[in-house]
Amino acid sequence: MIFQGDIIDLRQNLNLMKRIIWTYGIIAGSITVLMLAISIPFMDSPEFMERGELLGYATMLVALSLIFFGVRTYRDRHLGGAIPFKRAFFVGLYISLVASAIYVIGWMVISGLFLPDFAEQYAQSTLQQMESSGATAEEIAKHKSDMAYYQELYKNPLFKAGITFTEIFPVGLIVTIISAIILKKN
Repeated sequence: MIFQGDIIDLRQNLNLMKRIIWTYGIIAGSITVLMLAISIPFMDSPEFMERGELLGYATMLVALSLIFFGVRTYRDRHLGGAIPFKRAFFVGLYISLVASAIYVIGWMVISGLFLPDFAEQYAQSTLQQMESSGATAEEIAKHKSDMAYYQELYKNPLFKAGITFTEIFPVGLIVTIISAIILKKN
């Protein structure tokens, strides 16, 4: 039987969970967008294009480590030190979704204002990498054709947002699963 006090406790718990999700998600997403903004002046460099992905994913991993701290904070401060895997997973998942949405919005704004030709630059950079690594003329021609197709798709904001989301969300999902495994306590 559920009593009125139980319902009030449940509402308070949900409000605390929402606050943690939004707080940690916004901070994690803001870190990724800040790094994007800082790296704008370097994005036209071929060397940066080669190493930029590694820097970007490292930044995402550092930012999304806040999922661990968000779940731990929720568990320790609001659940008395115990959290089942499922709840830990969903708190982490929601933090990841908030951070991913902020990252997507940030990239859409930054690329629209400062990098309108990013897809072309990226395509050119990958073709240069292929040439310098000794790829055959057929491989380069095929890649050039593929890149032209994706450049055209990238002009569609929904496609661009979807691709951008798939850059960060899988990282957040992995961090979420690991965090839920580590932090679960019954």
